[in-house]
Amino acid sequence: MNRRSWCRGAAALVLMMAGVSCSGTVSDGTGPAGAMFGAPPDSESSSPSAPVDAAPPTKADLLAASGVFFGASTYRTPSAAETDAVAAAAGKRPTMLQYFLDWRKEFDPATVQEIYRQGAVPMLTWEPGDAPFEAGQPWYASRRIADGAFDAYITRFARGVRDQRWPVVLRFAHEMNGDWYPWSVNANGNKPGDYAAAWRHVHDIFAAEKVDNVIWLWSPNVLRGASGDLNKLYPGDAYVDWLGMDAYGLGENTASEILDPTYIRLREIADKPVFISETGAMPDPNKAGWITDMFEWIAEHPKVPGFVWFEHSVEEGGRYDYRFAADQATRKAFADGLATLPLRSWPVAQRPS
Repeated sequence: MNRRSWCRGAAALVLMMAGVSCSGTVSDGTGPAGAMFGAPPDSESSSPSAPVDAAPPTKADLLAASGVFFGASTYRTPSAAETDAVAAAAGKRPTMLQYFLDWRKEFDPATVQEIYRQGAVPMLTWEPGDAPFEAGQPWYASRRIADGAFDAYITRFARGVRDQRWPVVLRFAHEMNGDWYPWSVNANGNKPGDYAAAWRHVHDIFAAEKVDNVIWLWSPNVLRGASGDLNKLYPGDAYVDWLGMDAYGLGENTASEILDPTYIRLREIADKPVFISETGAMPDPNKAGWITDMFEWIAEHPKVPGFVWFEHSVEEGGRYDYRFAADQATRKAFADGLATLPLRSWPVAQRPS
C-alpha cells in the first residue's frame, strides 16, 4: 500500500475538531483510522447480549473452533449501533471485531468486555507509534523496543490483558513489510532483523507475565506494493499463532489476484492458519464481483480461519470508501457470499461445551 496525505476535506475537519495534527501520512487509512477515531461504546443497543458472567473461552477453544470468523472493523468499534448496522447489511452477526490502539494508550478491559458482550472476539491492532502515523518516528524504532525502552508500558499492558481473562487476538505492528509506519522495515532507520527482535521481546514480556489469553497474529501487507522478503520479519513459530495478511482490492478484477501470491509465500514460511486481517475494496464497477470472488477464495482455503472487513468510508479514515454496505450491489454480493461460508457460531462469549 502506498502512503498518502489524507488530511483534507471532511477528514481534515474531523481531525481539527479532535485536535489532531494533519502533518502525517498514512497507508490505506486502516490502522490510523482506528487509533484516532476510537470512541466509547454505545450506552444502549438493540444487540442481543452474550452473557459477560459466563466462563471465558480459552485461547485453545478459539484456536480449535470450527467455522470461519466473520470480522468487522467500523469507525467507532466497539459501537454496538455500528455492529448492528453491519449485521443488518450482511445478514449475519460479526463474530470478531477489530479495534486499534497506538502506544500512547493503555489497555482498556471495558472495550474487550463490550466486544464479548456483543458476542464477538476482540482483535486488537496494537500500533507502536503515535497517531497520526508518520513513518519517521525515531522514538519508536524497532531496535528501541527490542532493547527494552518501552518495557514498563508493555508490562502494564500485558498485565491488563491477563487480568481481565478474556482472550484477545493481538495483531502487533501490522503491515511491517511496507514503508509507511514507524515499525516498517523500510522506514525509520529500522534494519533487517529489528522487527522480529522487537516482536520476540514483546512476546517474551507477555510470557514472563504469564499471559495465556492472547492469540498472536503476525500480519504483513500483501506483496503488492511492499517487500516480499518476509523471512527476516518472521519472529518464529514459537512466537506466532496465526499468520495474517492485509489485502485490499484496488481495482483488480478478482480478489484471488492479490490473495494468492501472498498466501503461497506465507505457507512457505510456516504451516499455520492464515487470517485475512484487513480487507476491503475501493469503489469500482467490479467491486461486487471482487467481493464474490473473495468469498469463493476463502471457501476454497480451509487454512483460512476468518477475515476482517474494513467497513470505513473516506470520512471515517479509509483511503477509499471500502464499505460493502455502500450500495445495493455490493451489499447483496457480500451477504450472498457470506451465506456460503461455514461461519463460526454466534455468540462466542460462552465457552464451547
